[in-house]
Amino acid sequence: MQHISLTVNGDQNELLADTSWTLLETLRDRLRLTGTKEGCSNGNCGACTVMINGRTANSCLVLAVEMDGNEITTIEGIATQGKLNPVQEAFIKDGALQCGFCTPGFIVSTTALLQRDPDPSEEEIRTKLAGNLCRCTGYDKIIMAVEDAAAMLRG
Repeated sequence: MQHISLTVNGDQNELLADTSWTLLETLRDRLRLTGTKEGCSNGNCGACTVMINGRTANSCLVLAVEMDGNEITTIEGIATQGKLNPVQEAFIKDGALQCGFCTPGFIVSTTALLQRDPDPSEEEIRTKLAGNLCRCTGYDKIIMAVEDAAAMLRG
């Protein structure tokens, strides 16, 4: 076991972590943040996407002990003060979700994308979201939601 300190969604957390625990396991099982989903457990589906210091990562591929001192944002940290952010609003408005399993990963990835590039082209959106897989919705509605969210964020 190793002592780690990490900030998750703005809250400081101190815990003992087994050196084999992934960040995904730690978020879900130790911190009870179950919005981040476990899909493939090998980095191919994007369901477990989180932001680490503002950059996206598959939390199933990162060891929790490697996160000591880092800032983590999960889907639970995207809304502020109980109010959905424009990405979440656009996904709902455009019907860019069905079963919802992949949705947290897409929303976290989209949020990170729009923080870096507030006006991405459709090709850039498709490229940046290529690591997130959806089996239900189809990608057209997701792309539309990202474009709408970008427009809302730009005002």
